[in-house]
Formats: sequence, structure tokens, C-alpha cells
Amino acid sequence: MKLEGIPREMIALRVSKEIKDGDYVNLGIGIPTLISNWTEGKDIILQAEIGMLKNGPLADGDMVNQDLINASCQPVMELPGTVYFDIVDSFTMIRGKRMDVVVMGAMQVNARGDYAGWANPERGLDIGNIGGSMDLCAGAKKLFLAMEHTTREGNAKIVNEITFPPTTAGKVNMIFTDLAVMEVTPKGLVLKEVAPGLTAADVQSVTEPKLIVSPDLKEIEF
Repeated sequence: MKLEGIPREMIALRVSKEIKDGDYVNLGIGIPTLISNWTEGKDIILQAEIGMLKNGPLADGDMVNQDLINASCQPVMELPGTVYFDIVDSFTMIRGKRMDVVVMGAMQVNARGDYAGWANPERGLDIGNIGGSMDLCAGAKKLFLAMEHTTREGNAKIVNEITFPPTTAGKVNMIFTDLAVMEVTPKGLVLKEVAPGLTAADVQSVTEPKLIVSPDLKEIEF
């Protein structure tokens, strides 16, 4: 079953609300890259692991400089104070646990905070680099996932057990989808927010793990 949720840009906006002034943030491939468009007015330091610190939003038109790119190889803006460095220095920051928040996309995630985000054996699909993804997850103080709740066919991506090659185990803190906002806790997945027009039962119908519904459940807030 495919439910109608919020657009990808709105998932990115919702994630941005959880990022605080002063945070050092790395954005993964896919929906996470859109978060850079929602940081205006905040003192957030985005790191593009290719070698930029304090990069700005996605660039277009005359502002495109193909030497200034994010993890998805999309051109991004330079901001006052932007600095550049070698990718070796970039991963020294990442492995040294300097990233306050890392936001990744995912193909599967479970209630324990394990997730898979780089290979889909069912479709023969590989995305990105498993080594870089593992480093980012291992070094993150907080790990968020920004993803669509189900596959194109409506199948669950939030599953009881990961069946794709895993990226990390037990590291995910929060999950943001087009249908819901969930927190990973020792007791399970806590459903905190749902997309406008949906109920907890709707979200549960396309989620394999049993959800713990927050007593303060509300619509996704922007």
C-alpha cells in the first residue's frame, strides 16, 4: 500500500529543525542534500567530505561552479568563511568524531537502529561508497535518516530485520520519512509525528516493527 505523504523537500525541512546552531553537519546522498537549502539564518557548519567546510545551499544558474560540490556531486554555494582542504583531512574530521550530526538516506532500517543504505541486491544496485558511509556513521554524535517510508511498490523499508548489506548497527537516533517522524529508543520505535491527514494506524500499516505511539503524537511540524 502506498500512502500519500509530504514531498522530499519537506522531509529535508523537517530534519533541519533538529539541527542546532553551532552543529557541524555532514549530509549524505539523496534527500539529505536538500537540507542545505533550509539552513539560511542558522549558524550551521555543513561539511562536504570531498573537501569543503561551511558550504551553502545547492547552486543553480550563474552560481554553479562544478569544483564546489557536495557528496552527490551537486554544485553548492560558497559562504563567507568557507574553507577547503584535502579529502584526507576531511575524513580525519569524520573519523575523529567531529560531526555533531550526520544525515543519511536509507534502503532499510530496523527498530534497533541498524540500517542499510549502499546496496540493494534485489535490484543489483550499489550507491556510493560503503567505507565512507561506515566512517560517517561510526563517527557521528547523532545519526539521522531522511528517507521515503516505503519502496515505489509500497513495500516496507522500516523492517524487523535488515536483509540488505548493512551500513551500521545500532547507531540511528531518529528517522524522518514522508509519512512520519520516529525516534529509536531501547524500547523500540517511538512514533512522534505523522504526515497531515494520516493516523498512527496508517503509518503502522506500512511499518513492520510494532510502533510505540507517543502520547504527544502530532502532525509533522515545519
